[in-house]
Amino acid sequence: MKMNRTTHMIAAAMLGVALAAGVGVAGPAVADDDPDNGIDVSVTIEPNTTPGQVSMTVADNGGVALQEDGSNAAARQFVGTLPTVTVTDTRRPEEIPAGDFWAVVGQASEFTATSGSAPAIGPQYLGWRPRLLSDSSSGAVEAGEPVSSVISDGSGAPTVGLQGQELLVSTANSADEIGTWQVNADLALRTPADVAAGEYHSTLTLSLFNQS
Repeated sequence: MKMNRTTHMIAAAMLGVALAAGVGVAGPAVADDDPDNGIDVSVTIEPNTTPGQVSMTVADNGGVALQEDGSNAAARQFVGTLPTVTVTDTRRPEEIPAGDFWAVVGQASEFTATSGSAPAIGPQYLGWRPRLLSDSSSGAVEAGEPVSSVISDGSGAPTVGLQGQELLVSTANSADEIGTWQVNADLALRTPADVAAGEYHSTLTLSLFNQS
């Protein structure tokens, strides 16, 4: 079993060929059509064997500032949108092992107050609703299921929050579809109604797993 995990990947490839030849001939002049004066020049160009790969990028962003929207007597609610995540699979079909699959998961840290005096808000209060922005030609690539804060949003989604690794997007069988897909998610932080005022920060970590 092979498992690859990346949270950041930059790949670059360069292929260059340089040929230099200097031929100096001194001696008697010969006729231009002399067959013995010809020089065979040959080159063997091998197939490009650079292997494909599965990679993930996140759109340039300055972070996500959640804004209050949808608060009620049961909870304060703050919403925003995850920056667009792009997953690209450049492998050729013959490079993909049987049973190979990939998945992007997300996990949040606790929200800590910049003042240091207010209690932290646990990651279980942050939920999301993933949304696939690109068409999946085969239907093999799918967005993850919604996850709600532990203070339910009433949608019926599991109330576990992003305290564990929750699925953003995945494919069950990589060989079914190769290409590029984009996904984002609606974020919703639902806290107790009496949450302490202040500025809070959390880190949402996205990880790409490729396993066969």
